[in-house]
Amino acid sequence: MAKFELKLPKMGESVAEATVTNWLKEVGDTIELDEPVVEIATDKVDSEVPSEVEGVLVEKLFGPDDVVQVGQTIAIIETSAEGVSSSSNSEPKEETEDSSNDKEVETAAEEAESLVNEVKSEVSANQTISNDGERFYSPLVKNIAQQEGISQDELDKLDGSGLEGRVTKDDILAYVASGKKGKEESASSAKKSSENKRAETSSVDNASKMATPVSVNGADEIIQMSRMGKMISKHMVASVQTSAHVQSFIEVDVTAIWNWRERIKGSFQKREGEKLTFTPIFMEAVAKAIRDFPMINIAVDGDTIIKRKNINLGMAAALPDGNLIVPVIRNADQLNLVGMAKAVNDLATRARMGKLKPDDTQGGTYTVTNVGTFGSIMGTPIINQPQVAILALGAIRKVPAVIETPEGDFIGIRHKMFLSHSYDHRVVNGALGGQFVQRVAQYLEAWDSSREV
Repeated sequence: MAKFELKLPKMGESVAEATVTNWLKEVGDTIELDEPVVEIATDKVDSEVPSEVEGVLVEKLFGPDDVVQVGQTIAIIETSAEGVSSSSNSEPKEETEDSSNDKEVETAAEEAESLVNEVKSEVSANQTISNDGERFYSPLVKNIAQQEGISQDELDKLDGSGLEGRVTKDDILAYVASGKKGKEESASSAKKSSENKRAETSSVDNASKMATPVSVNGADEIIQMSRMGKMISKHMVASVQTSAHVQSFIEVDVTAIWNWRERIKGSFQKREGEKLTFTPIFMEAVAKAIRDFPMINIAVDGDTIIKRKNINLGMAAALPDGNLIVPVIRNADQLNLVGMAKAVNDLATRARMGKLKPDDTQGGTYTVTNVGTFGSIMGTPIINQPQVAILALGAIRKVPAVIETPEGDFIGIRHKMFLSHSYDHRVVNGALGGQFVQRVAQYLEAWDSSREV
């Protein structure tokens, strides 16, 4: 019998680790080729790890909620040895031959046990720095710690300048430069150098620690937050604490778009095999506006601004369990309306089915969320970090409106909606934030009713 090491595969360019959420197979279960063995979760996407061989699961090296690095062995699968021949001779074997076979079996068993122990030792070595406690360490920080010989205990005592006291790359490099191991002075120095940054995030910690106790009586039901729900909660609180949120609102007349879509949607679906919703139309207008105002397509890194070259639009999508996920349309400004519609429909469908890949949610530079899906006419969305702005699309309503014509003004029924633009006032002032959403509105109101797709 042979042993196969099932490793955590590479799941995306920026994904370095994943959390084990559920084992689909137990020790002793038979596994088929390409059959899912374990469920894992990255930042937002849940995935399955399939087996590359047929065999029997003999060892699970991680449990639920354990964090695994890409490339680490997560399980041992026993496979059938090649070249095993069966004898048609039913006569009893000689005693000496039986003894020889027993020794071979014992030797093989010892070798298998030795292999499992080696894998366990390797995994243990790779887990020198873990996230088992309340503190999270990024893969980069853990790599630096392992390369520099910094222990888990040492790292746990290091004061961090990141959100919720998280140790950043600068913190650990400063610790290494000052002499690292066993030097309380270096830790104190790192702490002093990060006091200003920590002051910005201390209110989040204090708010969580000083939360008002909640009373529970016998009729109340206690529901544990899902893993994704907890992550979304932390991201939202961190975003509000990081960015100075400001909103601008503008009302848009989309009557021309409404009438054009009503006329074209049937032939579009027949020809393309795709439904034409309003979302790709709005996404197209947003991408054009970002090209006009590229400083809305940025990110903040400390005291520097990163101007993004690519326009990758995040599209917030509601999941059946009530959570939210933001798949990304890459290079959205390079797509025509047909391409945009196909991209929107594909991501929305795979999001609802839980089939998104980790890369599908990475690299967004600006986000659009449709709060009008459930009837809301406007909203104040929270920025998706590290981006600096997000646009909420309100519900389209038929409303009475003043229509200006050369012959005079009159009242008519129009299809209108609100655009709600949240932006980070640290780097986006009111003029830029307002001009951007105004430009989106101008593109929508100037829609060509005779446009062919």
